[in-house]
Amino acid sequence: MKSLLTGLIVITVFLIGCGKKQEAKLTAFSPEAFAYQLDNGWEVDATTRVKGLTQVETNKKYKTKISFTVDLITPDGKTIKDVDKKIMDKLENEKIMDIGLDSQFDLDTTYAPGKYKVLFHIKDVNSGDTTSSIAGFQLGN
Repeated sequence: MKSLLTGLIVITVFLIGCGKKQEAKLTAFSPEAFAYQLDNGWEVDATTRVKGLTQVETNKKYKTKISFTVDLITPDGKTIKDVDKKIMDKLENEKIMDIGLDSQFDLDTTYAPGKYKVLFHIKDVNSGDTTSSIAGFQLGN
């Protein structure tokens, strides 16, 4: 009788554990950044993708809301905050697996050639989860 009760408890705990759906964690991946020379400086284009989004269903539509800011890290390690910031608000007919975030900003001729980085600070507005992503790029030769 005691072993039967122990067996039932083990099976119950196992079934409860298997029944819980594990939520995907907000994750940024595949960051890229490029700089293009202009007449009066540079244009920087940066992208990253995000998965593990919380999507709110309303009337058979799925709402995703992501906010992000972008910092620039100079070759000497100085961080220039919020060179770009955006809110992406999407309403889709079906759930999406991931979403692309794009940033574009200009740098004037005072920025010296060298290796720079862009740092995305990303927040899922629906869940409050945050993540980040970083990509490097080169100004000049």
